[in-house]
Amino acid sequence: MGDRKQDGLSQVAEWLASSRTAVAFTGAGISTESGIPDFRSPGGIWATTQPVYFDDFLASADARYEYWRQKAASHRDFAESQPNVGHEVIAKWENGGRLRGVITQNIDGLHQLANSQQVLELHGTTRQIGCLECGERFDAGELVDKFLVEDAVPVCPSCDGLLKHATVSFGQQLPSDVLESAIEWSSESDLFFAIGSSLVVEPAASLPRLAKQSGAKLVIINRDGTPLDMIADCVIHDSIGETLKTINDYLEV
Repeated sequence: MGDRKQDGLSQVAEWLASSRTAVAFTGAGISTESGIPDFRSPGGIWATTQPVYFDDFLASADARYEYWRQKAASHRDFAESQPNVGHEVIAKWENGGRLRGVITQNIDGLHQLANSQQVLELHGTTRQIGCLECGERFDAGELVDKFLVEDAVPVCPSCDGLLKHATVSFGQQLPSDVLESAIEWSSESDLFFAIGSSLVVEPAASLPRLAKQSGAKLVIINRDGTPLDMIADCVIHDSIGETLKTINDYLEV
C-alpha cells in the first residue's frame, strides 16, 4: 500500500478508536476471500442459472426440486468455507467493544464462525433449513445429503411441511425485524464501514447512505468502485482482509 493509502487507513483507525457506535456492513467481497463465489459476478451461478422465485417455489413441485438441486450444488462451497482475516478482525472489534455489530448481505454464516455475536443477516443463512409451516429450523447438511441420496425434496420431519433454506429467495420479503434493526443501527452509527459490497442491491444498499445522512463517517472498502464512493469519507480499493488487518495494526499501536 502506498503512503497516501496508509495515511487513510491510519485516519480510519483514529475514527474507530474514538467511535461509540461503529457498525460494519458486509457483502460478498469479504467472503470471496474465503473461497465462496460471488453469485452475482459474471462467472457466478446467476449468470448461468435461472433462480427459483419464491412464488414458484410455493406453487410448483418442479420448482421446489430445481431450488433444492441448485442449493445442493452450492452447499459444499458454504459448508467447507472458513472465516478469513477480515471476518476475524471484525469479530475482534466487536468483542473488544469497538463495534456495535455486523449487518451482512451474506448467507454463509462466516461472521458467526469468526465469533461475531451481534449479526443481522439481511438475507438469512444457508447453514439452516426452515419449515414454512411450523417454523422449526434444521441443520442444512443433513437435509441436503438426504436430498442427494433420495433425489427427492425432503419434507419437514415435524409436520411434513415445505422445507426451504433459511435464506431470502428472489421475490421474497426481507425479514422485517432484521431490516428494522439494520435501519436503526445505521441511523444511530457514528462510523459506518461498507465492506465488500457493490452497494447496488436494495434495500441493503441504502443503509450506508442513511448512515452518512445521519452524521456518520462512511468508509468503503471494496475491490471495485461503488455508486456511493463519491460521498464516502474514505474509499479503499484493495484486499479486504489486508486492509482491515492494517487498520487494526494502527489501532493497536
